[in-house]
Order: sequence, then structure tokens, then C-alpha cells
Amino acid sequence: MRAISDGYAAFDPDPSRRTPGPIYVVESQREPVKTAAGNPLAHLKPYYIGISASEGKALPPFEWQDKESPIRRTALCDTHKALGAKMVPFAGWEMPVWYSSVVEEHLATRQAAGLFDVAHMGVYQVEGPDAAPFLDSVCGNDIAGLEIGESCYTHFLDPYANVIDDTLVYRRGAEKFLVVVNASNDDKDWAWLNAVLKGEVLVDATRPWVQSYGRKAILRNLRDPKAGADMRVDIALQGPKSREILLALGVDAPTRKRIMALKRTELCDAIVGGFDLIVSRTGYTGEKMAFELFVHPDKAVDFWNALLKVGEPLGIKPCGLGARDSLRTEAGLPLYGHEMGGEMNLGVAEAGFGSYVKTYKPWFIGREAYLAREKDRKGVVVRFRFTEKGVRMAHNADPVLDEKGRVIGVVTSCAVDMEGYLTGQAFVELKYAVEGTPLFIFQGAGKTAGKAPADLKAGERVTLPTAASVVSRYPKL
Repeated sequence: MRAISDGYAAFDPDPSRRTPGPIYVVESQREPVKTAAGNPLAHLKPYYIGISASEGKALPPFEWQDKESPIRRTALCDTHKALGAKMVPFAGWEMPVWYSSVVEEHLATRQAAGLFDVAHMGVYQVEGPDAAPFLDSVCGNDIAGLEIGESCYTHFLDPYANVIDDTLVYRRGAEKFLVVVNASNDDKDWAWLNAVLKGEVLVDATRPWVQSYGRKAILRNLRDPKAGADMRVDIALQGPKSREILLALGVDAPTRKRIMALKRTELCDAIVGGFDLIVSRTGYTGEKMAFELFVHPDKAVDFWNALLKVGEPLGIKPCGLGARDSLRTEAGLPLYGHEMGGEMNLGVAEAGFGSYVKTYKPWFIGREAYLAREKDRKGVVVRFRFTEKGVRMAHNADPVLDEKGRVIGVVTSCAVDMEGYLTGQAFVELKYAVEGTPLFIFQGAGKTAGKAPADLKAGERVTLPTAASVVSRYPKL
């Protein structure tokens, strides 16, 4: 069994599969089991060693329709307005887009620290003995493999490997996980996870009657007042001085040691400055020193103000959605609806994150479809940079051309970087994804009505594509 778990022995025609591990083999003094009691459940399991043919009533596919709802506000909304923030609607929430300027807030994060209200993000807790099996069913990454105090980036896939959302999963205990999802997908994700948990929707296209593993897990929404003292919302402190600012709130010696010891993607519970926090060294800016801090919403305003006060001498700045987008674009990080999902329905591998899908897991929702899709994949998201400053902004769906003027892809995101160049991401054909490959971006081509060349007259202006090149997807910031 240990050899199967470690991948040294095959148990299935698909050699990439291995059983979850690690498995420890110990000598047992118990009498061997000769007969099994109870009703057989094999036909309901999505996968098991020696799986045999079975059938049942097909479950319906998951369907979701976005609903109009009143604009929502985080606990910090009035605080943002008092700081002079420009407020805009985003994913059903009223959020700050900037306070001073996107560029100033971008540079503050890279040089000192930026403080972001991300309390609009969905925050769930999955707990109980079945928590890990359930999350391993709905996530592509290896959730059971996380140690307590570790987190990972992963994705919810449907049975056809379409991306429902990308997410971070944090292991807080042996049977307790934190799951953070995009604000734009929060309601959809909550409906999807609950439908899977209850065995109400299709989870396997080849065996449409089966149900996911871990159906006795307990799923809680930590932004719901019903969560009581366990309620949590996310505030992000990002940048090279973020740890110094966090510790300046005041901590005892053991807590300081625990926070100082956190490596990237690790987390711990801590009392900092009198605030009960989940402290995670994660973020959406690409910064090596960065934290996502989960606090009770009733304490969010006091916590925000305390961080700004102790961080002021160190250069902290409150930051809005504009800088959040420019920072993640510069760092080569994806945004759902742009680099994955969206109108092009880009999958995980198309987005450049195929390594986060662990196909050695025997089964998870979308596994077979993901493998089939990967065989036929023709393109991938790259990061590009314009070769000159002062060029026009590129926008989502702007065409990307090769040196001969052939369209080879489209822009998915673009923003200014810390050196003043426009940097973006684009989905291009695989052979053009090599670093250093020259590209030409036709900014605004879809919005500009042009004339045929034969109709042009002297003095008229035409839009020309602008030179760029493929750069490293993940820069050293």
C-alpha cells in the first residue's frame, strides 16, 4: 500500500494515479475481517481501486444565473470615504478604486507597504473529519497534502474542466480549512460547494450518478453573522515593510517568533495589538513580504486605522482596486474573467497554472476533462511589456500580432509597472510564448473604425500596432 501511495507501484491503467498518502504500514493484532456488513456504496463513489461498471440516476448539471442585488459595502466603506477615496461599484460592492493615484499606491506597495480592503472576498470554513476529502474532490490541487499552517493556490473545476473560480485554501487544523474566493464569484461558489456537498449536481460526466467524497464535511460562511465569534474578513498588508508594520502593533515574544518564522504561503493564529487574527503570508501583489490578515468584521475599522497609524512613519499607503490590479498584472498573476474563465473560457493550463492541478490524485471534479483538454491545448497566457514608454493603453481583447502582422492572440490585461512601462498579459499561440519573442499590440483596434487602404487620403492618420515583447511571467520584484 505504501508503494502505491508513493507512486512506485501502479494500480490502474492510468499510471499517473496514486492513492492519497502518506500511508503508514503497522502491524495489527486485530482479527481479520471476514465479512462486511451494511449496504454497498461502491456505485455512488466517483472512484475506487478496482472500479467496476455500475449505473444509477443521472444528476443534473449545476446551473447558475447571476442575480441583481443591492450594492453591498464592507465595514470600511465610510472609512474609505473619509480618507478621500474614489469609490466605484465592483462585483456588487462599493469599493475604493484609488485614494491618491494608482501609480503612487503601486509604488508605495513596492517600496514600503500598501493596505488593501479585501473584505468583499468570500471567506468559508470547511471542517470535520471529511473536510480534506471534500476539498480534494472540489479542488485540483492536493489539499490533503497540506500540513497544518500551510496554504495553496487552487481551482474549482466543473466536470468539463471549466474554471468555476480560483481560490486559496488554508489548513488551520487537522480538520479545519479556510477557503477564500473571489468576490465576483462568491454567491456562485457558495451555491456550487453546497450543491456538491449535498449530492445534488453532476460531478462526473462519465458516471453522472456518482457523488463527491467527503459529504459529511461542514461548510460555513465566515462572513455570515451566524458564524458569531468565528466571523472573519480579509485585510491585505503588502510590501517589503509589511511585517515590520504588523509587529509594530505590539505582540508578545512567542507571537513575534511565530510570525517571524512564517514562510511564504504559511499561516498562524495570533493576537496582534489586541486583535485576534489569522495571519497568512500570502497576497495578490507578487510581493515576497506580504500578509493577508483575517479579522472579525466588528474589529475591521479599528484594525485598519491602527495599521495606518503605526505604518505612517514607514510609508504605508491605503490602496484601491486600481493598484491591486496593476500590481497583480505586473506580477503575472491571473484575474478570473481575464486570464481564466471569461468569454474565451480559458482553463487552468491556458492561464499558465497547470502545475497547480495534481492529476496524480485518483479523482477530483474535472480530472478526466482536464487531461483531455491539455492534450489539445494550443495556447497559453504570457506577460508582455511595451518596448517604449508613453504608448497607448492596451485593453482586454485587443489583438496581438507577430512580426508579419498575423494575429496570434489577444490581450487579457494591461497596466503600468513600477518603472513606468505598460505591462500586460495576453493569450497567445504556444510557439510565441518564449521569453524575448517580439509582439505587436493593436491597441483599441476593436473600437476604432478604419478605412480601407485604397480610401486613405494625404494627411489622414491611421492606427498602427505598437511593439512589445514577451517577458518573464513572474518577475523578480
